[in-house]
Amino acid sequence: MKSYTITVNGVAYDVTVEEGTGNAAAPAAAPKAAPKAAPKAAAKPVAAAAGAIEVKASVPGKVFKVEASVGQTVKAGDAIVVLEAMKMEIPVVAPQDGVVAGINVAVGDTVENGDVLASMN
Repeated sequence: MKSYTITVNGVAYDVTVEEGTGNAAAPAAAPKAAPKAAPKAAAKPVAAAAGAIEVKASVPGKVFKVEASVGQTVKAGDAIVVLEAMKMEIPVVAPQDGVVAGINVAVGDTVENGDVLASMN
């Protein structure tokens, strides 16, 4: 038997493989998950005021830059947050004219598709 440590998507698994003879595949032992790191603490919102209009992430990624600030007047198409995904900078823009009511993320935060990044009135 041989033991290996295999990492898949950042999670380490210890596996043991039986060496077999012939053409039949030897059954492998069920993977045993290595101890996981403690989950990342949720980031505190910069200013989480609720606005009527939600500005959501269109892709999963990391917050690269926060362009707007709370209380700032923006026009439709103005960048509110810039996400980094697949080594590209993707601006998340205001869907309409309004005032930024809250910014729910900080630079370095990881976001998923559909997460609310900011709100507007």
